[in-house]
Amino acid sequence: MSKVKLYDTTLRDGSQGEGISYSVMDKIRIAQELDMLGIQYIEGGWPGSNPKDMEFYLKMTKTRLVNAQLVAFGSTRRPYTSAAQDSNLIALIKSQAKVVTIFGKTWDLHVTDVLKTTLDENLNMIKDTVEFLVSSGVAVFYDAEHFFDAYRANKEYSLKCLLTVQAAGAGAVVLCDTNGGTLTSEIQRVIREVRPQINIWLGIHCHNDADLAVANSIAAVEAGADMVQGTINGYGERCGNADLIPIIANLKLKLGIDCIGDDKLKELTKVSHFVSEISNMKQRNDQPYVGASAFAHKGGVHINAVMKNPKTYEHIEPLLVGNRRRILVSELAGKTGVLIMAKDLELDLSKEDPQTKKILKLVQKLEHEGYHFEAAEASFEILMKKALKKYKKFFELEGFRVVVEKKSDKKINSEAIIKLKVRGIREHTAADGDGPINALDNALRKALKDFYPTLSKMHLSDFKVRVLDEKVGTAARVRVLIQSQDENETWNTIGVSENIIEASWQALVDSVEYKLLKDKVR
Repeated sequence: MSKVKLYDTTLRDGSQGEGISYSVMDKIRIAQELDMLGIQYIEGGWPGSNPKDMEFYLKMTKTRLVNAQLVAFGSTRRPYTSAAQDSNLIALIKSQAKVVTIFGKTWDLHVTDVLKTTLDENLNMIKDTVEFLVSSGVAVFYDAEHFFDAYRANKEYSLKCLLTVQAAGAGAVVLCDTNGGTLTSEIQRVIREVRPQINIWLGIHCHNDADLAVANSIAAVEAGADMVQGTINGYGERCGNADLIPIIANLKLKLGIDCIGDDKLKELTKVSHFVSEISNMKQRNDQPYVGASAFAHKGGVHINAVMKNPKTYEHIEPLLVGNRRRILVSELAGKTGVLIMAKDLELDLSKEDPQTKKILKLVQKLEHEGYHFEAAEASFEILMKKALKKYKKFFELEGFRVVVEKKSDKKINSEAIIKLKVRGIREHTAADGDGPINALDNALRKALKDFYPTLSKMHLSDFKVRVLDEKVGTAARVRVLIQSQDENETWNTIGVSENIIEASWQALVDSVEYKLLKDKVR
């Protein structure tokens, strides 16, 4: 097989995932990104179900797509009605999409128990719907909902549904594992049995309830499917849909199947992170191919081997999918980890250099105290530069005070007062915040903003606190991890102390100073 069509349903099926809600502009931005990646079909929503989706389609008539065709989604006509008078089908035509995907029942259980109609009327519904849409000038794909359950329950009827779709003029039938519970071996067996009877495109649409959606999609292609439906990052209802990111990588790199251009493959990491940001979903570090940990090495033996030959612990070259190799610094990494980090930072260090052993011992000591540098590479960079006398101090703290006040109206106010010396000038400022750490962050920025305007381009995006020894109770040492970002990069810093404010201050200062260091502020 030389070509497989990619069909993305992030904007419709993916938006049904818990915690995801796209605005019309969000949908347009994601559609444009998917188009540039080279996705052939982008399903934007169900224009007959809500005004927002219809608005999206109408706005998309003024947005030029280079590689993709926009697809509208809907269902077969209602029982014992006319397709030409069905409001949902009329809305599909009004969307002006050139391709329409219709889902319909193929499982006799759903026909009798959900639609409350006869098996023959369901076939009429499928036939009438497809013929009406084709006669209206649109290409039609048919999602055979619950197909694998249907085939298991009533093989003859489920196949009759597909053949009805084909005879009515559809361009593709898509076999859906809607409940997401079919095993890979059954997916392959069923597709091999069905494929010879279908002379139009045969697609696969898998859900991930058994954690098999990606494997099932790949297996379906190997068995004869020539269209794969899925979502970016596997977003979707319940346990999600098949993740198109590893599907694309596996098709291209493992099976040699053409699905997007070779030059687009390296965009996978960027697109995955872009969609997670627009979706307001945390990016999975362990996501295959594109996660931050996908090519991260921590153990000393692994690091030593991968630096001699990356193939020893990496199944592909990270740059092929736009990712990068990461060497995690910890007490497990040994000198090799320190040396690799030094090289990345363009710091002159060798294995025989006494400073190497000194830095390694310092890392081991600090990690024993509760630091966790693999999760805070920005703090480790600052530690390295301090140890090698390559560190520039941007300000000196003279003191700070944080006040938390709860008033009779039950409102809690937090205020931070800070005294700094910057370039020989004393700054004394105060700021309020939603909590003590936010107030401290605001006060620090306020004191530094006139000296370092670039700080206005960064913000804190995550804040985590972990108690390191629960047995000590409120006197326990805590670890604070802060994630910060600007328009180009995300970085993590760390602080450890028995005092949560002090631990937060350490991480906060590292975050600000890393920003100034990377921007080469003088």
